[in-house]
Amino acid sequence: MQRKSAKDQPALRGRVVVITRPAGTASALARSVRSRGGTPMLLPGLALRGMTHAGAVQAALQLALGADLIIFSSPAAVRHAAALLPLRTAATVLAVGQGTAAALRRQGIGEPLTPVRQDSEGLLGLVALQDLRGRDVALIGAAGGRGVLREQLVERGARLCEVHVYQRLPPRLDRRHAERLLQLPATARVLLSSAEALQNLCRLLPAAALAHLCAATAVVSSERLSEAARQAGFVRITLAASSLVDDLLRAAACAD
Repeated sequence: MQRKSAKDQPALRGRVVVITRPAGTASALARSVRSRGGTPMLLPGLALRGMTHAGAVQAALQLALGADLIIFSSPAAVRHAAALLPLRTAATVLAVGQGTAAALRRQGIGEPLTPVRQDSEGLLGLVALQDLRGRDVALIGAAGGRGVLREQLVERGARLCEVHVYQRLPPRLDRRHAERLLQLPATARVLLSSAEALQNLCRLLPAAALAHLCAATAVVSSERLSEAARQAGFVRITLAASSLVDDLLRAAACAD
């Protein structure tokens, strides 16, 4: 199927689009917003860092690549793992969402399994993860999170190996971030693809700046994020087809 160019996508027509992706990872998305006529505003909800003991992590990852099934929890997990080792494996590889699957394909993993519902619950619904008795399963990502995958994989009988290839940290927000948000129009779109990033923003932003953020329309990549946005104070919420850039920006352009 031929991929649509930016010119074929719904235009953003000067719309301000708030990008909450981790610091240092949003430049390509910002270019895509501009190519559609929008104005990007960077508001990182996370900071990502590699692990300090790279040698030990590399050794653990090498073992994990020999598992029966390997689950990558995010595009960042793919990126940081690939920086340590080539992702060559005979395992069945699974991705939590389409963004993670796209990152895996860029690393040579041709057919990662991906759920329709792009979150841990959706992944756990895949046939490949139903009966894991006696199977070696590697979970590649970062420490923390809700722990749903970890608990369910063990409960289903997996011999689980977790490899933390990066760290998720709170972002460094300063006065300029808050000042820009105070000028944010209600017609803006806020792209959300991480509940943890949203929680950080709710905790770190001044109340007035957060109120302006929540007055905009949230564009989310999963039902779980839709609920998280609602709890944070967003009233107008649009669900994108996936976490891929084209889907997020199509939803941002078409939202009421």
